[in-house]
Amino acid sequence: MENVTESKRRPKKWTKELREWLTAIVVAVVLSLLIQNYAFAQVQVFNISMQNTLVEGQRLFEDKLSYHLTVPKRGEIVIINSKEEHRNLVKRVIGLPGETIDFRDGSVYINDVKLDETYAKGQTFPNNFKTPYVVPEDHVFVLGDNREHSEDSRVFGAVSYSDIDGRVLFRVWPLNKFGSI
Repeated sequence: MENVTESKRRPKKWTKELREWLTAIVVAVVLSLLIQNYAFAQVQVFNISMQNTLVEGQRLFEDKLSYHLTVPKRGEIVIINSKEEHRNLVKRVIGLPGETIDFRDGSVYINDVKLDETYAKGQTFPNNFKTPYVVPEDHVFVLGDNREHSEDSRVFGAVSYSDIDGRVLFRVWPLNKFGSI
């Protein structure tokens, strides 16, 4: 009789194994959510403002950690939290804090030096933005690569570091375009 009582007290092997699997799955889901929300994310391009570099429908891999350790650099493509758009915007960093931005003859000038922008599509005009413009501390000036069809810092002004969600690391979709940008 002692054997029967002991077997009732000990959990069966399959219940112990099930509990271990459930624990592993819960831990994996929690870690995945933490990583996705605080370290990395996948972002989709929703408009044409970054053509020809990025096109609508492409998916990007975003690094959300680097800007906690460093600041954005000129030429990086960043993800901006847009409160008005209710979605993130993808733009390129053009101007850094303390730099003077100007637009002349369809080109961008930083501190009176013409910026070499092989990635830019179209000409860059100030529209209604008043130049020359000095980028405030802890801000960057961003533009879309499709200059004639982009709402960017010429519309909403310089972007605070705190409004930058992260930087684009590489393109993940479509697969034939997979890789660095």
